[in-house]
Amino acid sequence: MKEYATTLARRPLPVGKLIIHLLFIALCAACIFPFLVIIGTSVQSENDIVKFGYSIIPKNFTWDAYRVILHSPQTLFQSYFVTITTTVVGSIVGMWVTTTYAYAISRKDYRFRSFLAFFIFFTMLFHGGMVPSYILMVKWLGLKNTMLALILPYLISGWFVMLMKGFLQTIPEAVIESAKIDGAGELRIFAQIVIPISKPALATLGLFFALQYWNDWWLTLLYIEHDHLMKLQYLLIRVLKNMEYLNSAEAIQYGLVKPGMLVPSLSARMAMCILAAGPMLLVFPLFQKYFVQGLTVGSVKG
Repeated sequence: MKEYATTLARRPLPVGKLIIHLLFIALCAACIFPFLVIIGTSVQSENDIVKFGYSIIPKNFTWDAYRVILHSPQTLFQSYFVTITTTVVGSIVGMWVTTTYAYAISRKDYRFRSFLAFFIFFTMLFHGGMVPSYILMVKWLGLKNTMLALILPYLISGWFVMLMKGFLQTIPEAVIESAKIDGAGELRIFAQIVIPISKPALATLGLFFALQYWNDWWLTLLYIEHDHLMKLQYLLIRVLKNMEYLNSAEAIQYGLVKPGMLVPSLSARMAMCILAAGPMLLVFPLFQKYFVQGLTVGSVKG
């Protein structure tokens, strides 16, 4: 057995497989290269970026960009807390609301199925606009400068509901009928049968919700005025705008910076990419194994 394994290990790969391996290695390198450029540029001095451009290996290593961004660490950590809280709470509640709605319109024996399906589809074609949404959130609900203002607007999406509905319709009706024969109620069927079968779709939906909440800065711009409720993306955008202003001729004219001094705006932009996208890059592999469909195979016997 050992000799056979040794022979297989020494046997060269066929030319076709070798080409495929090389193509995938080149594809992986092409995907990793931009991340290495971002990391290398974030620790590069502003003068080197202007002279030599972006580089993986910095000529003059410096932490200036991170020092500028982390000048007020309490504000940054507070924005991380707000972003993580809204992402976790919004994703969990949004998945529950979306899945329950999609399950209702996927059941052919539900009386109001057509009306609810048209209702959610109508929202995909027509939107009330920014002004009615602002009046609803601020005047009627009184949610300005609250955490709920960063969660409620994204709790349900017509496209997410239709995506989940398409998956739930693939669940065989025999599974639900057999559970009813055994005496299970609708809530028990949904919680103990439908949700476990729907893990791949729920993982995909949860990732979509997490990315939507994590990357959001628009709701902070509309509804938040207090610094302790700012989300990470909006805080980083504001820091970047301030640094771009300090590099302008107007800032030099007013004496805010010395002539010839460059504020690290280009390297800070890369550093902000790392601070903003880093946590999501760590979370993504946890969802990847659930993307493969087919958990319903074998759920019905006979």
